[in-house]
Amino acid sequence: MTSREIVRRAILFQGPERLPRHFPAPYGSDFAFAGMSPSPDWFVGTGTDEWGCVWENVGASMMGQVSVSPLREWSDIDTLPIPDVTQPSRWTGLATAREEAGDRFLIGHGTTLYHRATYLRGVENLWMDLCDEPARVEELLDILTEMNLVAIEHYGAAGVDGFFLADDWGLQDRLMIAPAQWRAFWKPRYARLFQAAHDRGMLTFLHSCGYIVEILDDLIEIGLNVVHMDQQENMGLELLGRRFGGRLAFFSPVDIQQTMCHGSLDDIRAYARAMVTTLGRPTGGFLPRWYDDVVGAGHTWEGVNAMCEAFLAAGG
Repeated sequence: MTSREIVRRAILFQGPERLPRHFPAPYGSDFAFAGMSPSPDWFVGTGTDEWGCVWENVGASMMGQVSVSPLREWSDIDTLPIPDVTQPSRWTGLATAREEAGDRFLIGHGTTLYHRATYLRGVENLWMDLCDEPARVEELLDILTEMNLVAIEHYGAAGVDGFFLADDWGLQDRLMIAPAQWRAFWKPRYARLFQAAHDRGMLTFLHSCGYIVEILDDLIEIGLNVVHMDQQENMGLELLGRRFGGRLAFFSPVDIQQTMCHGSLDDIRAYARAMVTTLGRPTGGFLPRWYDDVVGAGHTWEGVNAMCEAFLAAGG
């Protein structure tokens, strides 16, 4: 099987010959990635992005946080510098992406729906807006949804295999907002994007960390194929495997906040083995990977190596 076929079979529970993987050299990866250039979702370490959000770096991490949100008042939306994703120049790199990916599974990145809204309005403002200005929130989310629909059209035409969105929905023990609000504002828009991606032959990926158990059934219902989940210990491998294993594929490293930070090398190896048997099924459903901000996350390269080698020994 080619890498592309192994990934697809794992996601669809069709019996891949091994675990697909996304690891650093020298362990190898079955994945390639594509996107707009410049991306309207690029996380700036320090500086100002296309939307007018001012970013500051966070410690040793590669990422930053927004210190100034440009959409101070909803009336400012009329002058907000919304990136034009229809510009042909943003898509020039996509012309060769399929060829450069070779037989690897090619993922195209979309624009976040929740994160971008919080960057533009600020987290507290957006949470209040859900009650006080729901029509305005929907207006912004529709702008972001339409940007993603443009991206899906480009990716489908270029032969991309998977469409990837990222929105961290969880705190450590619950969603950031009430599940009813998530279902009212975000669920129908994710459903629209997942359906559009499926219509163009792509499988769907969502990165989301924190405690997101309350919405995983909803995401499966509307067509999510793969959850890209960096932490699991706050929800529990057994719970995730029992409730969602066999219905949803997990694209995950060893928990980046707990075992990868605080566990011994033997702990890391044992946790990796448990992920394979608990989250995966004999027909597929588990795709191991690494977290590439090793220093920022407080990991060690010895730990990364132990994790990759354990996953490989368990079926990779």
